[in-house]
Amino acid sequence: MPFFLRFYLGFARISAPLWWLALAVRRRKGREDPARVAEKTGRYRVARPGGVVLWFHAVSVGEAQALVTLLHRLTAAHADVSVVLTTLTLASAQALEARGLPDRVIHQFAPADYPGAVRRFLAHWRPDALIVAEADLWPETVMQARRAGLPMALINTHVTERRYRRRRRIARTNGYLMNLFDPILVQDAHSMERYVDLGADPARMAVMGVLKAASDPLPDRPDTRADLAAAIGGRPVWLAASTKVIEEPQLIEAQALALQHLPDLLFLIAPRQRTEADKTETAARARFAPDRIARRSRGEPITARTQVYIADTIGEMGLWYRLAPVAYTGNSMPVEGTPLTGKNPFEAVALGAMVVHGPDVGNFAHAYARLKAAGGALEVATPAEMAQAVVAAQDPAFRAPYLAGAARVQAENLHPLQVALSAMEAILASIRQRPAR
Repeated sequence: MPFFLRFYLGFARISAPLWWLALAVRRRKGREDPARVAEKTGRYRVARPGGVVLWFHAVSVGEAQALVTLLHRLTAAHADVSVVLTTLTLASAQALEARGLPDRVIHQFAPADYPGAVRRFLAHWRPDALIVAEADLWPETVMQARRAGLPMALINTHVTERRYRRRRRIARTNGYLMNLFDPILVQDAHSMERYVDLGADPARMAVMGVLKAASDPLPDRPDTRADLAAAIGGRPVWLAASTKVIEEPQLIEAQALALQHLPDLLFLIAPRQRTEADKTETAARARFAPDRIARRSRGEPITARTQVYIADTIGEMGLWYRLAPVAYTGNSMPVEGTPLTGKNPFEAVALGAMVVHGPDVGNFAHAYARLKAAGGALEVATPAEMAQAVVAAQDPAFRAPYLAGAARVQAENLHPLQVALSAMEAILASIRQRPAR
């Protein structure tokens, strides 16, 4: 066992008071659910269901949302299988509640990574397997799951440049932990190469693609959408989805430029972190009068004077994609000194929105390369280019070839889901062959 891992596990044995303190501070800051924070110490009010229980773990909103379609297909095919889906963040719990989980899928907060919390989690839920999405490898949790004899799979994982640099410092520990999983399903060949360099066993690995690309469309709220559509009327409209504060002044500038050509253009902007929507509003007020700006979280309506509508709520992204014919998939505009990492474009593609994006898409380079090869997305690099694209994309004839190209890519996207389901079937088969515990 690598020295760093021994050190971490030794420290974990005495770290409980630090975890309790950190959770108390987070609770005071509103970053934990007071009614559920005890889940992170391994104390649960929901009873374990009967039958097979699979433990899926994801970090936060995006990783958890990517699993929903897989979990729906899995539980629909196996009436005796239930899922405990753990995440770390309050935002993920809120997003999953807003979206709605499939039957027999229970969301819980993951136990903090110290022995007592993890032991209580395992004793309460008695999971039959652990499946980790992405690469959130908490050493105490992983080691206890292995000692409990759970089959373990790592799925839908990839390596960003930042993660690669960080893990190279502890490559032996990274490889040791990853090699406790079998299989290891990665999003792309580049990630596979990097993981091998970080110590993962290539014999355990396979490329699956991006699971979120195979997800069902985000949920709709037809009545709410009808009300919003009525408020928008026949106005041209565009969306910026999951934006970062640091790029939002460029998007506000693009809206101001586009208004010179389409004076009634409405801009919907949905910040990635709704807690930072005040900063979004500040950026908007630098270019627009207050009565030209409205916020969803304050219940402010879209009126004929509204030019910037800040959609700062959770679980409604499916509405905005359905209302806008063209969508900027955020976190990708060039910002000096701060390279951004992109956002998965397939939520927009699945709902028929033309995809416009910036050049900084490192975390999703493979997805955007596929779209580019098929003519399924438009890249811009400046507010002026964004404005030009938004104006042009109000014409269905302009959008048509981009939508057709994106649809061709989308048709190929079921492969990751099929790979993941096959891996889950293999795990279930191994579970059913074991003697009853």
